Amino acid sequence: MIKNKELIGAIKTAYKAIDDKFGRDVVLLDISGVSVMADCFIIATAGNPIQLKTIADELIEKLRAAGVSLRHSEGYMKSKWVLLDFGSVIAHLFLRDEREFYNLEHIWNDAERIDPEAI
Repeated sequence: MIKNKELIGAIKTAYKAIDDKFGRDVVLLDISGVSVMADCFIIATAGNPIQLKTIADELIEKLRAAGVSLRHSEGYMKSKWVLLDFGSVIAHLFLRDEREFYNLEHIWNDAERIDPEAI
């Protein structure tokens, strides 16, 4: 279970940014017990490529304002799967077909799910 207050704040900020732009099916995974690459994966679905970019932009802006810098991104211009690496938090933003195809929730099924209402 994630206990670092700064990390919890970043996760809350990210979740709200995605929710504010109507991202769907948001899943928060605590991967700290199964991987060293990050502490949390955030997985969300967008309805179309424009919304996908809008969610990505909002996420970058809100986390930057909270003092969390984007370290790396992939897929922004392709608009089917955007990966945003903020260090301890990695966001995976998908269009529906790509999310179903890659099924990260299944791949990372050993990770603990985080209830957004509980953080």
